[in-house]
Amino acid sequence: MTFTQLLILILAVQVIHFLGTWKLYKRAGRQAWEAAIPVYNAIVLMRIINRPWWWVFLLFIPVINLIMFPVIWVETARSFGKNSTVDTILSIVTLGFYNYYINYLTTDKFIGNRSIKAKTKAGETVSALLFAIVAATLVHTYVMQPFTIPTSSLEKSLLVGDFLFVSKFHYGARVPQTPIALPMVHDSIPGTGVKSYWSDLQLPEMRMPGFQDIERNDIVVFNWPVDTIRMFGDRSGKHYYKPIDKKSNYVKRAVGVPGDSLSIVDAQVMINSQPLEFPERAEPQLSYIVQGKGQGFNMRSLIEIYGITDGLAWYDKENRQYMIPAITEKNLKKLKSHPNVEWTKPYIKPKGEKSNSIFPNNQKVDWNRDNFGPIYIPEKGKTVALNKESFSLYRRIIEVYEGSEMNVQQNLSLNDDQVLMNGRPIDSYTFKQDYYFMLGDNRHNSEDSRYWGYVPMNHVVGKPVFIWMSLDNHSSGLIERIRWERLFTTVAGEGERVSYFQYFLIVLVLWFGFRYFSKRRKSK
Repeated sequence: MTFTQLLILILAVQVIHFLGTWKLYKRAGRQAWEAAIPVYNAIVLMRIINRPWWWVFLLFIPVINLIMFPVIWVETARSFGKNSTVDTILSIVTLGFYNYYINYLTTDKFIGNRSIKAKTKAGETVSALLFAIVAATLVHTYVMQPFTIPTSSLEKSLLVGDFLFVSKFHYGARVPQTPIALPMVHDSIPGTGVKSYWSDLQLPEMRMPGFQDIERNDIVVFNWPVDTIRMFGDRSGKHYYKPIDKKSNYVKRAVGVPGDSLSIVDAQVMINSQPLEFPERAEPQLSYIVQGKGQGFNMRSLIEIYGITDGLAWYDKENRQYMIPAITEKNLKKLKSHPNVEWTKPYIKPKGEKSNSIFPNNQKVDWNRDNFGPIYIPEKGKTVALNKESFSLYRRIIEVYEGSEMNVQQNLSLNDDQVLMNGRPIDSYTFKQDYYFMLGDNRHNSEDSRYWGYVPMNHVVGKPVFIWMSLDNHSSGLIERIRWERLFTTVAGEGERVSYFQYFLIVLVLWFGFRYFSKRRKSK
């Protein structure tokens, strides 16, 4: 949907509202024209139904307004004496058109200054639940979203079973593109696999101002750009169309930011021809081949000692050679010092060994997971040359991320050495948004930008800031599963993680103690 189409939709809603309520406005002592002025009519309506003026803002927030509209329909009916259960049901199932009946076919008087307190216990419960949902949806959509680490691609920086809070406001919260969706769920209704949204109505791309840019080495949650699966983890092979904000959520490290030149040389990330320096808490991992020696060598017994959580990928018992799929530098140093380890070497694919699954997926470059590029990370407003060599690198950006997902027709083709856009020759292109290169710390066990390319800014969800719970799925029993040292720790920062869980418990005890003694004082 373009901004023009959105404007037409808003005007259509205003016309529908005016036609269905102008007589009700007059019965409430207002003027009929007040029902026709956008925004002002909502302020007047809040006075008529005896609700606070700031509710007007909730009516214009996507997703939140889907919850608020039925409330307004019901409250409008009740302001003219329609208080029965049947009236409430009719207000909702007719999508507010029940007010047309009240407007034109009844003479019920306006009930001014009516009590807005629910008349039954059930009514109080429903009201409390409704506004709890509104508040939670507002926080979830625009402020902070809970997120779980589902895969080992960022081990050991973030662990499978970490429960995070992801900030939406650091990089600027996105306005949901699919406004008709169940609140606080992603692409499917939990436990059913049923789609949780209606994709036929989509809003233009909009993002609120953030207070920081994505910096190199930031851990970022984003929508997987090439997602066509029904929901995360679906291996059925069927392809589904998904709006940007309903694509599967991924979490990786932004190793390349707009304007960077990036390459990978023997598994070493190079930025602008210099080795990338990772922050202190980052623990990149590679696969290693280990050569054992002596009869006392038992690789399996060393797995637990040196924190090799993924076990062994393969082993040659006769020659005492083992391949470890992921190990950190710190644990590798310990392993090397073992008297029965003769040598270790990283399991790196050599330069020139082609991998067809590697971006740009054209089977023409001789790149692989460990030797890749160089490529340029596109920056908003910057222009690049388009030719036979760069065609595959930028084709998806131009056609999809800056084309179809922005409602613009931009089809690229190659005629010998000439690049064509919509059949017309083109030799350069200026980017409309920023792009990033996302990489997992668990380098040989991560599906990341090496396989599907750039991540557009409009796919960025937010910044993980806090680990509030962490469960080890390899342990049994709830207490044993909790990684206590990771509770209430920050994602970013220098040095060892510090848990603030004990301080949280102290504040909790003080709060309940304060409430207990306050109640006792009141009762006396």
